[in-house]
Amino acid sequence: SIDEIQAIGHRAVHGGEEFAGSVIVTEKVIETMKNLIPLAPLHNPANIMGMEICQELMPNVPNVAVFDTAFHQTMPDYAYMYPLPYEQYSRNGVRKYGFHGTSHYYVSNEASKMLNKDNSKVIVCHLGNGSSICAVQDGKSVDTSMGLSPLEGLVMGTRSGDLDPAVLAYLMEKKEMSAEQLVNYLNKSSGLLGISGISSDLREIIEASTNGDEKALLAIDMKCNRIKKYICSYAGILGGVDAICFTAGIGENADLIREKVCTGLEFMGVSLDKNKNKVRNSDNREINTGDSKTKIFIIPTNEELVIAKDTYELTKA
Repeated sequence: SIDEIQAIGHRAVHGGEEFAGSVIVTEKVIETMKNLIPLAPLHNPANIMGMEICQELMPNVPNVAVFDTAFHQTMPDYAYMYPLPYEQYSRNGVRKYGFHGTSHYYVSNEASKMLNKDNSKVIVCHLGNGSSICAVQDGKSVDTSMGLSPLEGLVMGTRSGDLDPAVLAYLMEKKEMSAEQLVNYLNKSSGLLGISGISSDLREIIEASTNGDEKALLAIDMKCNRIKKYICSYAGILGGVDAICFTAGIGENADLIREKVCTGLEFMGVSLDKNKNKVRNSDNREINTGDSKTKIFIIPTNEELVIAKDTYELTKA
């Protein structure tokens, strides 16, 4: 029965600088999220719709918004600022916000438990159709690969990730695109799909690569190269790494990607056990060799649990 529902937790993608944690949904919260729609036009409208429908159907049941961006509000200003005229930040809110925060929070917490230390230096690789990497020091996000929107950073299923900004003007001229068309092109027609010409699903691309498809091989190599580049840069920011964590659909299941990413990181004390890497189960597990100075973990993410816990804590009174 609908009467059994005591509270409702919602994943909310963009909370801007306004929300550094989960909050009970009020009209002011919804209004603030509406103001942030230009920063997340694909996500915030749907998130808001879910909240408003729940309020209409169950007017006496509290709703809680758990923001993807909240975990990253601990980033220092030199990590989240873009090198643009400062007024673009102060007037228009142009800065790095980061996403997948509930996943990065959950996985980094689990990693600290596995390491049995609080003052840990952890790099979380959330690799799915949308992908991001986060540097976590002492349980706090200090840098992350996604930016103003989820478009920045890694090569993803259909998103381009990092590009030279001059590419944008060049494409707009050559393809006679509007700004809206260009953003749609970079979000929906690029990444693994754009390079391979096959699919945005890495499983299909890996299958094609085993049959010698050169574009599929290129897409895989590009994805792994970008992941490796971020891991190395975040190792420098953290001043060392206790653990590299793989999570989400690709991170948890694609042993080929984990192997290609870890190969060449031996200088960082990373030593992958290839046999452990090929074992599949749903548990938190360690896949490094016994003498690896840096741990390599597979930690299945559980964003729903984070949302449920935050919802309970905010509404239990």
